[in-house]
Amino acid sequence: MSKVNMTLRMEPELKTQAAALFKSLGMDLSTATGIFYRQALRCHGLPFEVKADEPNSVTYAAMEAAEKNEDMHGPYNSIREMMEALNA
Repeated sequence: MSKVNMTLRMEPELKTQAAALFKSLGMDLSTATGIFYRQALRCHGLPFEVKADEPNSVTYAAMEAAEKNEDMHGPYNSIREMMEALNA
């Protein structure tokens, strides 16, 4: 089977860390990339779950600010009342 060349762009530190990991597993970046593509084809998608499950520091700060604002907590008698509290 013939092979083709492919160029990937990534941060140098990411490449260094990934190369070290794959080397510890007995493979190079090319082999690891091929495994990724084969698994993606086998799964008909990404071979792992993709989700944003951990809020970042900006989100945490917004959540803390919202908790401190007593007007933000219900119960509310209407959507209008809730929206007025949110926009206050």
